[in-house]
Amino acid sequence: MQKGNINVQTENIFPIIKKFLYSEHEIFLRELVSNAIDASTKLEKLVRLGKADVELGDMTIEVKLDPAKKQIKVIDKGVGMTEEEVKKYINDIAFSGAEEFVKKYSGKDEAEVSGIIGHFGLGFYSSFMVSKKVEIDTLSYEKDAKPVKWSCDGSPEYSITASKKKARGTIITLHLDDESLEFNEESRVLSLLNKYCRFLPYPIRFGDEEKSVPVEGKTDKDGNPEYKTVKQPRIINNPEPAWKKSPAELKDEDYNSFYRELYPMTFEDPLFHIHINVDYPFNLTGILYFPKLKKNFEVQKDKIQLYSNQVFVTDNVENIVPDFLTLLHGVIDSPDIPLNVSRSYLQSDSNVKKISNHITKKVADKLEELFKNDREDFEKKWEDIRVFIRYGMLSDETFYERAEKFALLKDLDGKHFTFEEYKTAIEENQTDKNKKIVVLYASQPDEQYTYLEAAKNKGYNVLLMDSVIDTHFVDFLERKHENISFKRVDADIIEKLIEKDEDKLESKLQEEDRKKVEEWFKGAAPDGIMMQVQMEPLSEDKEPLQLIQPEFLRRMKDMSAVGGMDYMQGMGDSYTLVVNENHKLITDLADTVDEEKRNTLLNQLLDLALLSQGLLKGQKLSEFIHRSVDIIK
Repeated sequence: MQKGNINVQTENIFPIIKKFLYSEHEIFLRELVSNAIDASTKLEKLVRLGKADVELGDMTIEVKLDPAKKQIKVIDKGVGMTEEEVKKYINDIAFSGAEEFVKKYSGKDEAEVSGIIGHFGLGFYSSFMVSKKVEIDTLSYEKDAKPVKWSCDGSPEYSITASKKKARGTIITLHLDDESLEFNEESRVLSLLNKYCRFLPYPIRFGDEEKSVPVEGKTDKDGNPEYKTVKQPRIINNPEPAWKKSPAELKDEDYNSFYRELYPMTFEDPLFHIHINVDYPFNLTGILYFPKLKKNFEVQKDKIQLYSNQVFVTDNVENIVPDFLTLLHGVIDSPDIPLNVSRSYLQSDSNVKKISNHITKKVADKLEELFKNDREDFEKKWEDIRVFIRYGMLSDETFYERAEKFALLKDLDGKHFTFEEYKTAIEENQTDKNKKIVVLYASQPDEQYTYLEAAKNKGYNVLLMDSVIDTHFVDFLERKHENISFKRVDADIIEKLIEKDEDKLESKLQEEDRKKVEEWFKGAAPDGIMMQVQMEPLSEDKEPLQLIQPEFLRRMKDMSAVGGMDYMQGMGDSYTLVVNENHKLITDLADTVDEEKRNTLLNQLLDLALLSQGLLKGQKLSEFIHRSVDIIK
């Protein structure tokens, strides 16, 4: 037996590791299984290069749980280690990473040091976060190698003795401490393996599971096969996930099947996918899926899973892919991303930026390809992808420049246009007297029906812009295009939305009557609603009153609501009441001498205008109903 001290200056290194890495203590299993994968990969390469004369055989990695002994074992059949290699890789190299960690981060905030295990070579020593004792039994693949057992109880002291191990490879045995008995439960260990190891490149076995299999040659009286229950090894991973295969090997059903493997509780197939496979100037593979996105923007982020050589790292990829791409689902795998450093480092790392830019380019390429190759099918998918594309255009200038070619606008007749196509289509009829092209849009066609009819009667085209980010999007497009103005159809009377060089109608009201009617409506404005009165000499067949919300104020309110801001709070809603001076009801109102009749007509007209905007509620609505019944009588 050989005893010794690990070469380290700081005697309390293990308590410090436990303290500072406790928030991520579950990753010990990921690190140990990853080491087993590395050992297996190294042996396979040595055999392939003719530098190891061994039969590989079954390379399954096994994780064993012994609840009675409170032990977890990780077993591989890889290269193994000699005694000299144990001293080098366990006592010196791995622990030097731990020592560097302690020197650099002792006394610092726990949040500041989370996520740095791999960066400091702490993979193996992460096992001490959950163990009071760790043992290594190992036998090198080298000819005439002798098995070795290394043991350490969480102090700088270790022992090396002869091992009884006969098979090539390594067994890591963790003796769980009393604070970590959650990992003495099969369900907990299985959940970690499913989280971190489900796509590792070698089979991972965790115990056995019962399965029902047909009994050969036996059937029941109806000729149906008889079944028996047997125990079979529980393999928890898929060593050959779709993203590691060539796109030529896969069909659409293979991609959809893998999507359901990633998201078992998802019942809808994705709209389409992008297979990424880059080996220069960086290494990047993966599959990204476009899910169906609803117009109300109820989407789940954190659906892209990040892997490093098939080892799960995180599903929080906001610093690795542009924000709008986090709406996608799928997998990206890259050993070139510095996974175990701070977020600020990720944000400034040039390699990460290159990868991020490449992913954006691949997404734009795919969308443009779909648009060019089958526009009809692209238009069918538009409702499900428009939020994603518009969000991308708003948040990423590079994506905007590409998306201009395939981003669509849809009018109320269901016809789709690119922006340039739409501009050409409406330019002649919807250019105002100031030479500005006015784009009319509706967000709630049923509620804005009257205004839409007015636009239709003028021969104007109206777009449907009804998703939660569309207010931001129209504002964005206005800033991008100098001579374009977006106006919602209920932002003003149609004559003011697109002003033309036309003769203005004469008013049927005398100036005195005009001012009188204006004051009556100002005085009738309900509490809680800021309402300006605007007198206009319109056609007799136009509505007597129209209640509108000016584009600027309404847009500011909508944009602040989407952004979660409160700067419009307390200002209330502001409306403009447009009074048609030439409508018979308005001229009758001006001529009515009976004050009671005048007030009845005034309130009835105003309530109808409020009702059109959904602003008539409670007591005011009840009064309107009773008054309407009385008028009918």
